[in-house]
Amino acid sequence: MTEYLWLVYAILSAVMAAFVSVFGKIGLQGLDANTATVIRAIIMALFLVAVMVVQRNFSHITEILTNKKAITFIILSGVAGALSWLFYFVALKYGKVSQVAPVDKLSVVIAAVIAVLFLGESVSLLSASGIGLITVGIIMVALG
Repeated sequence: MTEYLWLVYAILSAVMAAFVSVFGKIGLQGLDANTATVIRAIIMALFLVAVMVVQRNFSHITEILTNKKAITFIILSGVAGALSWLFYFVALKYGKVSQVAPVDKLSVVIAAVIAVLFLGESVSLLSASGIGLITVGIIMVALG
């Protein structure tokens, strides 16, 4: 079962991401998207700190902060995530969830390409075909 644990969490992530889109679209009506994103980020931070407290993971803070490579890439990931959400909420404000959410998932294709080019990961023919189909599907959604 543990060999498929990643899939369970990935599906849960996708379900929660879908709710982010729908709840975000409803919440953005008549509001500034960037301010709403900041408030959302504060709520996320407080929630995640609560999770860390419940799990008693305080010892990991020093471990992460003293690892220069890790903290550098965690910071870069945080900035990229913040920019992603700023752009995403502005897109939701002006576009349809049914179009914005799938186009946002172009990140799947971009991440796979970057993983192959810079992380040395390999992609099977079946996976490459799936990535190609995702790309075609996103183009169809964007144009439709």
